[in-house]
Formats: sequence, C-alpha cells, structure tokens
Amino acid sequence: MMTLISSAQQKIDFMTLLVTELRHQNPLEPMDNQQMAAQLAQFTQLELTEKMNGSIDSMNETMSKMNASFEGAMLVAQMDYAKSLLGKTVEYYYDDYDQMLEGKVNRVFFNESGHLTLEVESQVTHPDGSEAVEAFYVRLDAVDGIKQ
Repeated sequence: MMTLISSAQQKIDFMTLLVTELRHQNPLEPMDNQQMAAQLAQFTQLELTEKMNGSIDSMNETMSKMNASFEGAMLVAQMDYAKSLLGKTVEYYYDDYDQMLEGKVNRVFFNESGHLTLEVESQVTHPDGSEAVEAFYVRLDAVDGIKQ
C-alpha cells in the first residue's frame, strides 16, 4: 500500500539524504558541485511545481464558487422575471393542440425537474371545435411573447 508523504516531509527527507551523502563521501573524491547543484535545482523545481498545483487547485475552487454564485444570481433574475408576468397575458406554443395559445399567468413555481414554470389559463379550441378554458403548465423558456 502506498503512503502519501507531505511535501514538507519530502523536503526534510531530501535534505537529510543530501547531508548524509556529504558526511559519508570519500574525501579523496568529493561530490561534484555541479551534481549537487543539479539535485538542489531539481528539488526546487519540484517545490515550485507543487506550489503551482496548489494555486491551480485554489483557482479551480474559486471558479466553482463564482459559477455557483452566478447560477444563483441567474435563478433569482429568472424568478423575478417570472413573477413580473403574474396577471399578464403570454403567448406560447402548445404541442398537444398544435397551436399558439395565449393566456393569463396565474402562478409561478418550479416543476419536479427544477424548471421555472408558469400556470397559464388559456381559452382553447379542441379538434372537435369545442372551446374551453384550461390551465396549462408552461416552462418559462417556452414563452414566445407578452401581450400588453
């Protein structure tokens, strides 16, 4: 099983290893300065990469929060718009009757799918020619126009 080690612990382990190498090196053949500098540079590069990853994670978290905030603001704006339609006459296409209908908005609510929906009372003509006043549930994004 692999164990995750913190970057601070990795830094301590690296420095301990480097100091141990320096202590136990052959005095007649000391560690090459370029090799030691290269190892330190690699470690510094790793540290910078980890910091950059942390910054990217932080940016992603901030963007997610901003997105959620924006979605909330849009939902409030849509709800305000829908409430402004209460008592007004709207036009919409109704598939079941294959016709454009218009009617008065009586209620605003969220349907079970979470979409903003209007309850619209409309005068309809059935295929047999009979007329009736019926309540229809129309998604806000299906409204085609508003009558004054």
